[in-house]
Amino acid sequence: MKKFCLTMVIILSTVVGGCGYTTSSALPGHLKTIHVEKFDNQISYTSNVGRRNLYFPLLEVDVHNAVIDRYLFDGNLRIADKDLADLILKGTLKSYRRDALRVDDNDDVEEYRVYVTVSLELWDMKYNELMWSVSSLSGEATYFLTGPEASSEESAVSEAITDLARRIVERTIENW
Repeated sequence: MKKFCLTMVIILSTVVGGCGYTTSSALPGHLKTIHVEKFDNQISYTSNVGRRNLYFPLLEVDVHNAVIDRYLFDGNLRIADKDLADLILKGTLKSYRRDALRVDDNDDVEEYRVYVTVSLELWDMKYNELMWSVSSLSGEATYFLTGPEASSEESAVSEAITDLARRIVERTIENW
């Protein structure tokens, strides 16, 4: 019985201690700091049929601030001034979209999904080379117009920006 218990303790400690998850960065060791440039806003606020698209003032500023906050939260890279940074992230706000997800019997929308989409470039300043670029990366969130889970479009936009910032930092740190 003692031998069995000892064997179980060894197996359990190996299984629990051998878990492969880590929060460390997959970036090369010389990359410690990042500068996030202000996002350029290239969203067209008129559509091809002469109708106005949705507009959220200062959306590019909110995305920029959320990305910086997410890097600070993650902790693998420190925020630095442009001339001192190992990495520079350049981004362009490409689109904001709202799609109906669910309608009732009267064709009234009950639920929407919002998307905030950017293009990105990450530059290694030590070697002055492009590490990666993404032409379209989106954060998304849904919201209900009625019922117990009802919320505003503004809160969904905020959630979509947070989701986008998380995806940007993961793309940088995990280097998938």
